[in-house]
This record gives sequence, C-alpha cells and structure tokens, in this order.
Amino acid sequence: MWTLTGLPVAFLAGFIVFTRSAQRVQYTMLDGRLGAGMAILENMRGNWVVEPGVAGNKQMDVVHRVVGRPGVILVGEGDPGRLRPLIAGEKKRVARVAHDIHIYDFKVGNGEDQVPLDKLQRTLVKLPRLLDKPDIAELNYRLKALPPAMQMPKGPMPKGAKLPKGMRGRMG
Repeated sequence: MWTLTGLPVAFLAGFIVFTRSAQRVQYTMLDGRLGAGMAILENMRGNWVVEPGVAGNKQMDVVHRVVGRPGVILVGEGDPGRLRPLIAGEKKRVARVAHDIHIYDFKVGNGEDQVPLDKLQRTLVKLPRLLDKPDIAELNYRLKALPPAMQMPKGPMPKGAKLPKGMRGRMG
C-alpha cells in the first residue's frame, strides 16, 4: 500500500522541485537583460492581456501594458529616471479611455522602488481583483482604439533620408 501512494507522491514532489529550480535558473539568466520583464509577463497564466512595448525611447527603455482583473498595469523596463516620463505619458493616454479603472505602474529591476524580476509575476497576481471578464473585454476594446504611441512614418521615404543600420540591405 505504501508503494502505491508513495511513488506518485515522490514523483509529484520531484516534479515540483525541478519546476521551481528551472524557474529560478530562468530568472537568473534573464535578470538585467532587455525584454526580461516582457518574457515573464507573456508566461503568466490566467486572463491577462499583454501589449508589449506600448511606449519607448531611443535608450531602449520600454513600457508594457497588461490588462487583467486588477485593471491596467504598466510595467517599465530600463533606467528608472528615464522611465518616469514614459510611464506618466502612457498613464495619461490610458486614463482617457479607462475612466474609473485603477492604473498601476511598476518598474522592473533590483534598485529602490523597483520590483525584482523573480517577484514580478507574484506581485501582479496579488493585486486586488476589481474587474470581471466582460469589463476586461470592454476595456481591451477601448484600449485598442487608442492611437499607438510609437508610430512608424507612413508614405514613401523622403529623398536623401538614411535608413537605420538594421534596415539596410537588399530588398526582395
């Protein structure tokens, strides 16, 4: 009788330990890299809608938008001083369509007033649940109606304009 119950329990315990250690290794590999917060946000379980890179700047500081049961969550990656105006601008844009919905903002990092990468997912899940599924769907429709903050210029390239290095090369 002990082997019939002990074997599955031992397998389950081993699986849990392996999963936790693999997750810890993943967090240490991603820590300090560009897009680490986005990788964690995209792997969240549940009814979360993640919009990557809704705001950014030339120094590669990026703000991601997450919509879930708590409301709208803005997650910034990069230098905290440069993120402050990016997050404030995105908060202002979102507040235009999300009138009575709470807007949270977090900065990913290891410094003061930042959320460590390994605690980001846990921090978001612990936020109070204020919206239900129909409210989340309606909020997503309203947020999709916003014009993008980072727009690519439309139309033909101006005469004498230089392409960025990553875009140069043969066409076709």
